[in-house]
Amino acid sequence: MKYILRKHLEGNIPLEIIYLSEQGKITQRKIQVLEINPGHIRAYCFLRQTKRTFKMNNILSARLIKPRYDRSG
Repeated sequence: MKYILRKHLEGNIPLEIIYLSEQGKITQRKIQVLEINPGHIRAYCFLRQTKRTFKMNNILSARLIKPRYDRSG
């Protein structure tokens, strides 16, 4: 997980995470990793449109967001 997060931080590439909140809710988030700290990350959350802190242990999965291609041209 740390490897994926670090690669996206270095490449300034947004990614999608599945996250378990403190209330036990599972959410899907598009984030831009800003910094990686022991036990948590700071990231811009596109859903909330603000910087958020995410606990590493609560990130269930992370994946690259595939670009959408315009098929009109």
